[in-house]
Amino acid sequence: MTDDYARRLVLLRHAKSDWPDVADHERPLAKRGRRDAPVAGRWLGRSGYTPDAVVCSTARRARETWDLAAGGLAEATGATPPVRYEPRVYDATVLGLLMLVREFPDEDRTVLIVGHNPGLAELAVGLAAAPPEPPSAFPTAAIAVLGLAGDWADAGPGEARLLAFAVPADMRS
Repeated sequence: MTDDYARRLVLLRHAKSDWPDVADHERPLAKRGRRDAPVAGRWLGRSGYTPDAVVCSTARRARETWDLAAGGLAEATGATPPVRYEPRVYDATVLGLLMLVREFPDEDRTVLIVGHNPGLAELAVGLAAAPPEPPSAFPTAAIAVLGLAGDWADAGPGEARLLAFAVPADMRS
């Protein structure tokens, strides 16, 4: 996929999690989540949004989402981008996520963040200049792709354009 943007920020909300009696950080994926995560990875590859780097929450459900999505991506493209597990993504505010984005190295043209709501949804809405605006609902395993014209350090409110938004049902078609 080609576009006129210097950078692409891909936001993947973790897939559907289970609710066993464990600490929130240690919640695993539910059966539906284990089914949706590889679909998300394949969609990234088929749509031309293969990341140069991945920044993933340290929460178990996010790590499991990336592991399964990475398998789907590799199946679609053969790509295995490097991943960094970042504690700041877990329970991050929109400002915390923005500060993280501004730290990305410029040699990485496309970066994927695997994280949580409400931070990811707020980041997508805050960065995107309308139209089109990202949906305020950002369900599990949904992906938003934002194009940025400048360097990562210049990312800010209204500086991006929504290039794609998909939920698992869309990714299967």
